[in-house]
Amino acid sequence: MADWDDLRVFLAVARAESLSAAGRVLRIDPATVGRRIARLEEDMDVRLFLKGPQGYALTEAGQRLLPHAERAEQAMGAAAEELRGGERGLSGQIRIGAPDGCANYLLPQVVAAICDENPGLEVQIVALPRVFNLSKREADMAVGVSPPSAGRLTVQKLTDYRLCLAASRNYLARHGRIGSVADLKGRRFVGYIPDMIFDKELDYLSEVGAETVGLASNSVSVQLNWLRHGAGIGVVHMFAMPSAPELEKILPDQVALTRAFWLIRHADDRRVARLNRFADLLALGVRKEVQRLESIS
Repeated sequence: MADWDDLRVFLAVARAESLSAAGRVLRIDPATVGRRIARLEEDMDVRLFLKGPQGYALTEAGQRLLPHAERAEQAMGAAAEELRGGERGLSGQIRIGAPDGCANYLLPQVVAAICDENPGLEVQIVALPRVFNLSKREADMAVGVSPPSAGRLTVQKLTDYRLCLAASRNYLARHGRIGSVADLKGRRFVGYIPDMIFDKELDYLSEVGAETVGLASNSVSVQLNWLRHGAGIGVVHMFAMPSAPELEKILPDQVALTRAFWLIRHADDRRVARLNRFADLLALGVRKEVQRLESIS
């Protein structure tokens, strides 16, 4: 009969698909991870992983064990929550995945405020311009720019947010001001690399009349810094405008975009009170911060 500690190692390897990556998550060395997996396989008298060029892949037996191990993980989490029931503050580690615009310009101050009120809480923000795989537990929750249509997930709308066309005052002084949409023709645009746009909601430039992207990056921060240094015209989150005082909105009455942030979680986590409380605080904080920053943009 497998004990919980071995199942925890099994889950880490199944999600990370390598001993070294699982070891980093568990904070133990890869050799120990390998010995624990070997012990679990011996105890269960079955092969759970196959090692290949891409890493450790689950065998058919490993696939059958996976949902049982996940239920054990949820039960242990629920037990810990019950034992901590008398504690008022949140504690433990929570990892959030988010697109880098949200991760850079909203989450730091929102999460810092939550942690100020909950000193035992440790939060990790993973800023990547892609969709997170919650089934592999890359994060406890993720912020997305559109709700997923598949998977065992729960989705909560956080807030709408606005975007505007902007350029630096230096750029406008050098290349001339823009009085109409027609004046955008021939201008150099800053935006996403077209074949690296991971969500259709991020395909802004076709909506604002851009013909081509002269300077492109998959990072919102890189795009914003190009704009700050007078490299061209681009679409900017209104909540990021206060952090870039060099920028000026262009055609605000004619060009305006609205998108939404969604909080995405694994469906099995809805019974984890700690994550539920953190999600509620995060949602409230993000809504308030977007409203505050947009009001001063």
